Amino acid sequence: MPAILKKDKLQALLSGLSRAYKLVLPVRENGMTYFKPYQTGLAIDRDYINTAMSPKEFLFPQTEKMLSFKYREGAEILITGAEPQPEKLAVFGARSCDLAGIAALDPVFGGRFPDPQYSTRRDRVLLVGLGCRRASSTCFCRAFNIDPLSCNGADIAVVELEDCFSVEARTDKGHAQLANFSQLLGEDNSGTVETSLSGAREAIDTSFDGIPDPAGIKDFLDRQFELPYWENIASRCLGCGICTYICPTCHCFDIFDVTRGKPDGNRYRCWDSCMFPDFTGMAGGHNPRPTPKERVRNRFMHKLKYHLDRYEIGGCVGCGRCVEKCPVNLDIRQVINDINKLQGGEN
Repeated sequence: MPAILKKDKLQALLSGLSRAYKLVLPVRENGMTYFKPYQTGLAIDRDYINTAMSPKEFLFPQTEKMLSFKYREGAEILITGAEPQPEKLAVFGARSCDLAGIAALDPVFGGRFPDPQYSTRRDRVLLVGLGCRRASSTCFCRAFNIDPLSCNGADIAVVELEDCFSVEARTDKGHAQLANFSQLLGEDNSGTVETSLSGAREAIDTSFDGIPDPAGIKDFLDRQFELPYWENIASRCLGCGICTYICPTCHCFDIFDVTRGKPDGNRYRCWDSCMFPDFTGMAGGHNPRPTPKERVRNRFMHKLKYHLDRYEIGGCVGCGRCVEKCPVNLDIRQVINDINKLQGGEN
């Protein structure tokens, strides 16, 4: 059963979390909302729909050092590990779509061959979800059965109601943390929270507009690869890669070595994009995705088919960031609708 946190107790909760973790939370800056490190008196943005960047960056940083290497006499190479163990991190304010994005990344980096850096960060993070109060015109998480209010995948789920916050631990880690704040939390003996949550869910459900239906899309794409449709929409794509950089589930990366005039150096990993021509370029000169058609097809196939094939979890969470930021309005919701029409024509 959810507990009650009075609104004037929120800062005390955040202050307490900041003593146990490095705490980041949504802050309004230059007209956009970003996750920023907590400071006493920092004003949390409680009216945002979503942050500009997802919390993916705290588990899979845009650039990170993987190892250092030093050459020794006799061709010996001394390799040392990456950065020291990262700080324990608490992310306050993760939306349900972004929590679903982390769930989509977990089998990629924590599956059969676990990535040690991702796995270490994942083990040391506390995810505090914050339920949505309304949807924007670009939100469509409901298309993938994601409840914007439930914060599935969070260690602690928080929902802002009219007079208070509903707070509920979802994992052992979450229970352990909330036990430290029992003096701030009250019980919902009257059932007021449950009633308010029902009202909040009804309000947010009515704020969605034009949710596409991806049911059956994967089965159709299993049968159809060389669709002329991909050529048609690829003609609009600029190949800028913004859709991949702001996506909470995209995980393409490049690895490169940096030296400074000596044979010693560091190896880094950084985000890359499958929308770039060089991403699939091979040493012999061959490129299996030589034109925008193949790259655009791969992106949407990954979101709607490939991730499901590999991990039995969707590759899109309906956060709407790519819809909002694409400079040529290449809208995945329209792609889903178009494929549904093609699917109807097939029958």
